[in-house]
Amino acid sequence: MLMCFDESRSSVVMDGIFCIFNGYLHNTCDLRRRYGLSRQATEAMIVVEAYKVLRNRAPYPADQVIKELDGKFSFILFDSKATKLFLARDRDGSAELHWGVAADGCLVCSDDPAIVRKSCGDRYTPFPAGCLFKSEEGLISFDHPLNKVRGIMREEDEGYSSAVIFQVDLLTRRYSIPRRGSDANWASVSVTTEGD
Repeated sequence: MLMCFDESRSSVVMDGIFCIFNGYLHNTCDLRRRYGLSRQATEAMIVVEAYKVLRNRAPYPADQVIKELDGKFSFILFDSKATKLFLARDRDGSAELHWGVAADGCLVCSDDPAIVRKSCGDRYTPFPAGCLFKSEEGLISFDHPLNKVRGIMREEDEGYSSAVIFQVDLLTRRYSIPRRGSDANWASVSVTTEGD
């Protein structure tokens, strides 16, 4: 996997977790307090702590943690111990993030589309805004986490495919964890009335 970002971006390696953060967060003070971090903690450090919450409190939904990040951002996080990849981009798509597959099958991610294009040829596309990717779950929309996100090939006038556009399929639901406890009991109760 090749990850390339501008040198001015925030990056950190903590406990075998690599994170490159592009952009900024408006609520860094609140997030530092929530995760027990010092005032010097960067956005990349905050993302690593948020990821640890996801990893250690599974099956806590990733979309809920990412929704807490208020700002213009994209990031790449790789957990080397668990060999898990985690990517995300804000709803507006303000911070650049592109991804593609190189000829040797490696994933290439960068905020510079020229780097991805050079590495992947025509097998790259912008990472979809408002989405996150977890290697074990795939692509997930922040706003519609229970619906599948599908890639649709965009074709040029000559019939050549030029890019993949990702859209939320509101008719197809993703597999979710079955309900337990009182919610599950209420779903299975049937109400009957007796007649005279």
